[in-house]
Amino acid sequence: MKPCNFRPYALAALVFALTSLAQAQSYPSKPLHLIVPYPPGGGTDIVARAVAQKFFENSGQPMVIENKPGASELIGTDALAKSVPDGYTMGLVTNTFSINETLQRKLPYKGMSDFIPVTMLVATPFAIAVNPSVPAQTLQELVALARSKPGSLNYASLGPGSIHQMSMEWFKLLARVDIVAIPYKGLAAALTAGIAGEVQVVITGLTAGMTHIKSGKLRALAVTSAKRTPAAPDIPAVAEVGFPEYDVMTWYGILLPAGTPADIVAKLGAELTKALNAPEVKERFKTIGVDTAPMSPTAFADFLRSDIQLWARIVKLTDAKPE
Repeated sequence: MKPCNFRPYALAALVFALTSLAQAQSYPSKPLHLIVPYPPGGGTDIVARAVAQKFFENSGQPMVIENKPGASELIGTDALAKSVPDGYTMGLVTNTFSINETLQRKLPYKGMSDFIPVTMLVATPFAIAVNPSVPAQTLQELVALARSKPGSLNYASLGPGSIHQMSMEWFKLLARVDIVAIPYKGLAAALTAGIAGEVQVVITGLTAGMTHIKSGKLRALAVTSAKRTPAAPDIPAVAEVGFPEYDVMTWYGILLPAGTPADIVAKLGAELTKALNAPEVKERFKTIGVDTAPMSPTAFADFLRSDIQLWARIVKLTDAKPE
């Protein structure tokens, strides 16, 4: 009888493959955790909780939101990079993830190679809004006011490297105005400052800002997309009032840590897409100014590479510096 040449490592590989297959088939079989790198109350938190609720209704497994704000998404994203790659911890990221690839001199993680893209969730423009005490009724009037009094106006920022600040800095460059950034810890705090008049200008996602705009606590002057959004058709786009090259859509997407089995990535992507395509979820998001935008993992990976290149160019144009 010939000796068996079936080596231990081959047996281990087979066991691992069979275990991974069994895990993927039963996935999800326990609660999931979604790291949101911002405080509660902002647009990311609102979207995350809406998706988590529908995910629970569809799968029977709760998705627990973990808010880990700070350092322009770096704290929460680093926590994701260091999590167990079993599909039960995922992270929400925004354009700031793309910006950090160029802006931050030293990332606490290795970059995009530490993650697996799963899907985009939603996309929406920002609104450039002012406190009602500001005399500007249009974006052109705000530009004229800022030019007449350089450095006298402030805007609420979420800190250097945030998509909010980078978007406003790009606009300032194109409009040739000096409006001073005042950092706040989260969009809820920034909106409160704008409503209270602590700052004159706020750049806000429609998700969190629309209620205050509709109530008159803030006056929206423009949305940052290339054309008007159906969610707020009366608000002109920045591109149509003198700045045609300006076009910013903020997006929220889901990543998993590198090493997560491909079958689990695919299954999570399919579950999230199912939640996003539910008519009641689409309708709810439309009322707060965002559109669902699910993508396959491959398409989202391609998008991220393109977005990183876009913001690398804007970081260079604005000479942005990290915190």
